[in-house]
Amino acid sequence: MYSFGSGVLLGTRTDVANATPVNFGLVQEVTIEETATIKELTGQFQRPVAIARGTIKTTGKAKMARISGLAFASLFYGVAPTAGQVATSFAEAVAVPASSPYTATLANAVSFVDDQGVLYAATGLPLTKVASNPSAGQYAVSAAGVVTFAAADAGKAVLVSYTYQIAGVGQKFTVTNQLLGATPTFQAVFYTTFQGQAVTLKLNNCTSNKLSFHTKLEDFVTPEFDFSCFADAAGNVMTWSFAEAS
Repeated sequence: MYSFGSGVLLGTRTDVANATPVNFGLVQEVTIEETATIKELTGQFQRPVAIARGTIKTTGKAKMARISGLAFASLFYGVAPTAGQVATSFAEAVAVPASSPYTATLANAVSFVDDQGVLYAATGLPLTKVASNPSAGQYAVSAAGVVTFAAADAGKAVLVSYTYQIAGVGQKFTVTNQLLGATPTFQAVFYTTFQGQAVTLKLNNCTSNKLSFHTKLEDFVTPEFDFSCFADAAGNVMTWSFAEAS
């Protein structure tokens, strides 16, 4: 039989009742690797006279082009995402008023979270943040999303970056410092098909040991999710299924 393409990878928590299956999302590559240790018995000859296999390590790796907050939260961190998000407004154009008060209210001031810096639009040079009463080249920002500038900067164009809350749209989750031994587990199912020939692999118990998120100029982001597999309560590790064309 033949197989073509990256297939589909699904994960379902095994340590949570009635867990919702998660599609890893537009996987680009899936690798399942079985690695066994062996011990060789040799005598006076060059070749072993007996070989015994010891432990077997089953690992998996998936590279996916669709970023799934649910997969990150549930399968790696073992937490449940909530509705809403912390969004970023990068380089929002703001004009310092020409007259007092030299303050500007940000576009998302109502849900302002954190200041991320201010630059002069003309030069790209940063302004310095102060608690209050800014002088030339300085600014102050309040928790209400109001930025105060110096009279010396009146009329100048600046670029403000900050984060703010969006309620009810998107997902977010907080990662806490859990105790050692906290181990989210999940069942993984891999499926691929080509011209009526299908392969399905069910991995009964898995836990992830690596989640990487990297960006690259002029390319799509492809997070990488690595995991290891082990036996379930019944002692079963995996099931391979093949549907071969006649």
